Amino acid sequence: MCGIIGIVSQEPVNQAIFDGLSVLQHRGQDAAGIMTSDGKRLYSQRDNGLISNVFHSKHMLMLKGNMGIGHVRYPTAGSSSASEAQPFYVNSPYGISMAHNGNLTNDAELQKEMFRQDRRHINTDSDSEILLNIFAQELQKQDVYRISPENVFKAVSGVHKRCIGAYAITAMITRDGLVGFRDPNGIRPLIYGKRETKNGTSHILASESVSLLTQGYEIVRDIEPGEAIYITLKGEVYTKQCADNPKYNSCIFEYVYFARPDSIIDDVFVHKARMRMGHKLAEKVQREWADHDIDVIIPIPDTSRTSALEMAMTLNVPYREGFVKNRYIARTFIMPGQEKREKSVRQKLVPIGLEFKNKNVMLVDDSIVRGTTSREIVQMVRDSGAKNVYFASASPAIRYPNIYGIDMPAASELIAHNRSDAEVADLIGIDRIIYQDLDDLIASITEGNPKLTHFDCSVFTGEYITGETEDYFKQLRERRSDAAKKHKNTEITPIDLATNH
Repeated sequence: MCGIIGIVSQEPVNQAIFDGLSVLQHRGQDAAGIMTSDGKRLYSQRDNGLISNVFHSKHMLMLKGNMGIGHVRYPTAGSSSASEAQPFYVNSPYGISMAHNGNLTNDAELQKEMFRQDRRHINTDSDSEILLNIFAQELQKQDVYRISPENVFKAVSGVHKRCIGAYAITAMITRDGLVGFRDPNGIRPLIYGKRETKNGTSHILASESVSLLTQGYEIVRDIEPGEAIYITLKGEVYTKQCADNPKYNSCIFEYVYFARPDSIIDDVFVHKARMRMGHKLAEKVQREWADHDIDVIIPIPDTSRTSALEMAMTLNVPYREGFVKNRYIARTFIMPGQEKREKSVRQKLVPIGLEFKNKNVMLVDDSIVRGTTSREIVQMVRDSGAKNVYFASASPAIRYPNIYGIDMPAASELIAHNRSDAEVADLIGIDRIIYQDLDDLIASITEGNPKLTHFDCSVFTGEYITGETEDYFKQLRERRSDAAKKHKNTEITPIDLATNH
């Protein structure tokens, strides 16, 4: 999962891209990058770390031009090397840069195809570099001196035909304009907006609406699955559906965890969706545990607050804030590597003892993935004197890997895989566990937008819309398990040495 942004304006865009990335920092904390164009040449700054660490005054002054793209990285495919920070760039044709959110599932085959068929070399382990080169190749084979909107759309159609998986893209053609597109299933979000400035109209593409609203942009609409948008340096806007059979299969986890609550994704207010998740959790308690003895409902901050509050109101049980959060610790779920996640939990959350002592406590979280964080938190609650500890998850049990850009690569690392709810409760150390029913989760979202009839729910069901085989999952485990990442990230590549990273 990553955050992307692209802006075309009639004034410098460096600060606007930085500000837009700042409110997308929750989507990736491993690396960040910005690339801008003045219509003749590119300017770039990218490195490992948070936005505040990657960009300083000297870098911002260097990022010249009225067009640019930006990226915050959350590593799934590839490594955490600084050489794989985005945006990526390829010289031929025209000079193209790209920022990618998602994950390709046929990247191994594509890498071989790139060399054998297109004579293009891939220098990193990142599927984003593959996607960039395929887009570039689809433009190059049209063999035109200056590109038109139709050339761009034809290239995007070629990407759709060759690439399988999830991708939301902002790409920049150095002398021409900004391109944005989504995969034919619309798994990853991309939204378009504009605002009037004293020099003309500024156009923006971003992963979430907060990047637009915090800077005064008007939300125009979400880019449709399979659709592409092309905005020239002059501000001319062209759109076209480039997929043969587009359909909404949005990632349901965007609404559960990844998106900010103040975002709107595919016309659904994330905050309201999470309220409905909490309400439906409460209804499940009323159906299955009418004589419950819950004394207090406490969220595990931050993403579960909305659901926990609505659950408490529906059950008429007191809601309390029971944890003080250290805001200088990154989101543990998206940290690269299990050891970092385990170490940071107790640094991240400190319990307020009086809210737990001698009480039957219902903890509410957005989900339970590996269970490590949940187990540590439950132990802290017991150490604070709770009588009984119950746990409610706003999403169903996560039993299968995610292959579309979320770091859930190996089923063996998921606590609910091949285990009953009772076994999960025992491993976490809780007295009772309540999972959201999948139908209720889907209803919580579709109530905000009835046209969203299908979602990517593969982590709950094991049903993958791109139809992957067992061989693929075997390769995935070998490449992307925590153990594999730990080994890969201790290696030093030639590019690392060359750039002193």
